Amino acid sequence: MQSLIDRVSGLETRTFKGRVTAVNGLLIEAEGPGAALRRGAHATLDAAPGGEPTACEVVGFRGETALMMAYGDLAGVRTGARVLIEPDGGAVRPSRAWLGRVLDSFARPQDGLGAIPDGPADYPLKGRPPSAHGRARLGERLELGVRALNIFTPMRLGQRLGVFAGSGVGKSVLMSMLARGSGADVIVIGLIGERGREAREFVEDVLGPPGRARSVVITETSDAPALARRRAAYVTMATAEFFRDQGLNVLCLMDSVTRFALAQREIGLAAGEPPTTRGYTPSVFAELPGLLERAGPGAEGSGTITGLFTVLVDGDDHNEPIADAVRGILDGHVVMSRAIAERGRFPAIDVLRSMSRTAPEVYAPHEAPLAIEARRLLAAYADMEELIRLGAYARGTNPEVDRAIAVNEPLESLLAQTKDEAASIEDSFAQLAGIVVEQEG
Repeated sequence: MQSLIDRVSGLETRTFKGRVTAVNGLLIEAEGPGAALRRGAHATLDAAPGGEPTACEVVGFRGETALMMAYGDLAGVRTGARVLIEPDGGAVRPSRAWLGRVLDSFARPQDGLGAIPDGPADYPLKGRPPSAHGRARLGERLELGVRALNIFTPMRLGQRLGVFAGSGVGKSVLMSMLARGSGADVIVIGLIGERGREAREFVEDVLGPPGRARSVVITETSDAPALARRRAAYVTMATAEFFRDQGLNVLCLMDSVTRFALAQREIGLAAGEPPTTRGYTPSVFAELPGLLERAGPGAEGSGTITGLFTVLVDGDDHNEPIADAVRGILDGHVVMSRAIAERGRFPAIDVLRSMSRTAPEVYAPHEAPLAIEARRLLAAYADMEELIRLGAYARGTNPEVDRAIAVNEPLESLLAQTKDEAASIEDSFAQLAGIVVEQEG
């Protein structure tokens, strides 16, 4: 009852109105009361005769004129149209009824399964994470279901990891393996700017009924406006925060952060921001930490959000601006290699270039030496790989390289895994011990 009273008392009883003064490309210029027109405010434009109202958001100002962008098609928007303004901006009301459902960036059902009831409380789209000193510490080790990750990049509850890959290397398949093999209570999946075909296949084929029952999928495909794609990322994090506040351990999968950055770049350029490195606007690099820091442990006594964020590296350049910025924010990174994918080993994880900043704290006493030794042998083989393949290396020249050659094929087989196969941490290290210890003996 108190919650309802608080919501009613907080309602804005005034109606703010304005007028469209110009439409220029993707921008809608409007004038209205200064008390309501603020950056991030939402607005609805009156429709042309026979049309539907257009949802917009204020993205900047030019003098006294508000600059807005639309969440939909601009067809039918006309000068002089009335603008109804919502100064408080956007929020969503997640609930447990969202589990098993597919929603768009406005939390509207996309799966044909009927309406969804709202939850009891508003969660702002641009929520703030708990203060650095008010957050709990990272939790226990998380089961990931992928041998390469269990061994070389272990994660703790509340950790944030990036998956860096070029196009067509298999990052979406890796995300699907994590969604099915993870030991989290709830999975919140944000498909940002995905192909329409892949979004449906991910839900129906990859998750399947068991995975879907504990998942919420937020999706906006590549043809959606930039505002909708950006909003989908915010709704994904707000939904994860709701389940975290219920005391649950949430796995948040976002594919991809790069498309979120591209959407923000499009918005920033339209609003008049100056382009910087590779055309990205300053607001892109301001928004990234605000989004990614929302994942992590909650306040003491609440749950956690373990974040796995994919980064689509431009031209396979892992030092491009978005990859570089994201890598500096997160607690580790997984690098997927096109060369490994081309020789047929999936998931194409380059374990030598991947790392988890929490690995030293989560390895059991018998696991750390195995992981270190396996990494050392893989590095020794990689250093001499060209000579080995050309037949220019003579066995017996270097005992360490000889051992690396002997274990390379078994290690490659260990790292290979089909998308329907799940591997536990215990089994992963048992198989690794069988390779490393046996060869050493």
